[in-house]
Amino acid sequence: MAERNQPGHAARPRAVSPQIAQHPIWVEDFNQAGGMDTTIWSKIPKGSADWDRHMSNNNSCYAMRNGKLILRGIVNPDKTTDPRPYLTGGVYTKGKLDFSYGRIEINAKLNTAKGAWPAFWMLASAGQYPYGGEIDIMEHLNYDSLVYQTIHTKYTLEHGNPNIPQRFATVPIDINKFNTYAIEKYRDSIVFYVNHQRSFAYLRTLVNQFPFAAANHYLLLDMQLGGSWVGSIDPKTLPVEMEIDWVKFYPLDKK
Repeated sequence: MAERNQPGHAARPRAVSPQIAQHPIWVEDFNQAGGMDTTIWSKIPKGSADWDRHMSNNNSCYAMRNGKLILRGIVNPDKTTDPRPYLTGGVYTKGKLDFSYGRIEINAKLNTAKGAWPAFWMLASAGQYPYGGEIDIMEHLNYDSLVYQTIHTKYTLEHGNPNIPQRFATVPIDINKFNTYAIEKYRDSIVFYVNHQRSFAYLRTLVNQFPFAAANHYLLLDMQLGGSWVGSIDPKTLPVEMEIDWVKFYPLDKK
């Protein structure tokens, strides 16, 4: 990715790894006047999978408020033009900005509802899924006081999603507060963090098991609703929203 220096942003609390630069080269703080930066972000279109079947460009699913991006899951207010019962908001950097080695951090507050499934994740910028791998930085379900962090690859899917090497973890959070979710991508590992505490590392142990060194990845931020994993939606608990304060990218330290 091209460097976009952001003066005025203080260094984060020092990461576990000294290989990561102390200061970010790209910061998205959602302070733009007139809406989100469309040179970086696009609204995620409707799809047929659990995670994107309710995705919509309806403005009711999006807001910029007090320097935060708001993504909502709502009951569809007008089924005359779109018959779907629910609508959700999500954005991604696909085709506009991708990321190589370094650290991605996202600071956000996840509000709750029955059927709510907010997620921050990454997919390969080129090639077909799952060859470039999937990095789930954070997924949250319903009213849980924990989040899921997970790796998916062609290898894990073909081998029944083994946890050797470790490929997922659950991490407790305070659901009433903003929390920081992060991953660090290296040639031989993906390291996961919550609130600057290391959760686990997915390690390269076989040649065909770790596709991440050969691919750049784009970022997805989305509010999802319902599906086989999160379960049914209770419309009485909607609307639900998540508040994203900022996103930062720190490269590998060149020193």
